[in-house]
Amino acid sequence: MDVNANVTRPDPSTPADSRTGAPTGTRRRRTPLAALTAALLAAVTLPATAGAAGASALPATPAVPARYAQQHLAWQPCAEEPSLECATMAVPRDWHHPAGGPDLTVAVSRHRVADPAQRRGTLLMAAGGPGGKGLLRPAGFVHDAPALGAAYDVVGFDQRGVGHSTQAVCQTPEEFQAFFAGDFRDDSPAARDRVIANSRKLAADCEQRSGGLLPYLNTEQTARDIDLFRALLGERRITYYGPSYATMIGAYYATLFPQRVERMVLDSNIGFDGSWEQFQLGQPMSFQRRFEEDFLPWLAARDSTYHYGSTPAEAKARWEQRRAALHDNPLVDGTLTIGPNQLDNGTIQGIYSRDNGFPLLATSLTALEDWPGADPAARATARRVFGEYLGPEFLAEFFSVTCNDTAWSRDLSVWAARGAENTARWPLVGARTLAFAAVCATWPAPTAPQVRVTGAGLPPTLMLNSVHDPATYYEAALSAHRALRGSRLVTVTGNGDHGQYPGPNTCVRDVVESYLLADRIPARDLTCASPQTS
Repeated sequence: MDVNANVTRPDPSTPADSRTGAPTGTRRRRTPLAALTAALLAAVTLPATAGAAGASALPATPAVPARYAQQHLAWQPCAEEPSLECATMAVPRDWHHPAGGPDLTVAVSRHRVADPAQRRGTLLMAAGGPGGKGLLRPAGFVHDAPALGAAYDVVGFDQRGVGHSTQAVCQTPEEFQAFFAGDFRDDSPAARDRVIANSRKLAADCEQRSGGLLPYLNTEQTARDIDLFRALLGERRITYYGPSYATMIGAYYATLFPQRVERMVLDSNIGFDGSWEQFQLGQPMSFQRRFEEDFLPWLAARDSTYHYGSTPAEAKARWEQRRAALHDNPLVDGTLTIGPNQLDNGTIQGIYSRDNGFPLLATSLTALEDWPGADPAARATARRVFGEYLGPEFLAEFFSVTCNDTAWSRDLSVWAARGAENTARWPLVGARTLAFAAVCATWPAPTAPQVRVTGAGLPPTLMLNSVHDPATYYEAALSAHRALRGSRLVTVTGNGDHGQYPGPNTCVRDVVESYLLADRIPARDLTCASPQTS
């Protein structure tokens, strides 16, 4: 294995060029969409420290020890999903020093094709986040994409650090309540000090309670876990589908093991060509854009149902009034507390998907207007929307990966100033800038090698992204597309959903399935318009 190819230390003098989505060496006519993208990128400035060096150069990796390479996957029906088979595999804590610590467990799953004569190979899928669980996802995938389930053994896994795999441990749910307590928009000195103290405590608790595991929870180690899984499945090459953060896992895997990739679909793309610091600094803009340009007009058009205002401006003013009321008097109902930060969190969660998220968020907002008198079903929905987002297990993995993969600025005065700026411009997500960045600013210094994604040696890769995706914003997808040479980008217009396949867009479905089932890759980038729905 060529383990050192395309792996370098971060270079702070070479920021990601995200001005255009064109592959290197390709001249393109500047379209109105490209001009809009350039204008939006100009509004998202980054601190000079973004992408600063801090990751170590990649050491040579020894051959995979026999105790890993020769293990047997003992498949059994999954306890939580009988349509799948589950097993566990042992992986080294550190792939670069396999004898240097205790083994980790990675839980794996598979859905096998019904007719072996129709089998094209194995399709491996990973989960997003970081922090999402992937073990049971093949079941939903083959249900929603039956043509692929009939052609591929679809396999998944809980990545190291989450789910049924060896977990990171940071805080109990009770301890974790302090992290989201109060109001992140409060910029008073006392509030700033409290936010920083909570972030420092979370980072310290993660380090103290995870038994030396934290440095090895990163994307590069997960990519190597995938290659062991591939080998234990007996596959020379695999096909890969990954949404959200799994696009970064896939891009790293493809860079480290290009000869092992048959086909690859990256759906809703992390900015895997740059640092996590760079990428997350773009999210306040994109979440605010989705909230104001997509959700609020949708909500206003349904004033007869939700009674939240007949114009986007009225709906936004109503939302802000509710937030101010929760600042003064948080809603407390048993173990549930909904304050301004919880309102933000539920809104962030609800705008990922128009059809699946917008109605749940709108129902939950109406329940807050008269909690005692609200319909019990609406209160139950609000409990889920405002009370179940970003728990301690998810964030243990989220911070481990985002703080370990690339270095962050450690100057908290810079983050306090940037937090105030983001709160003023893009408050929905911008208000939490200081809280999240302060965790990585006080995290143990990262030691993970940085993988420079180039696309060298890969077959053409298919990338999907909507123009208003709040989490994996289009501007970052363009930059990642440019870095991944030979990739084809499917731009989904009239849409802001996070995750495009499998879904209702027949254009997207046709492109993906033609590629995965008939090896037909688009000759160039293309656009799929979203179907118009009421």
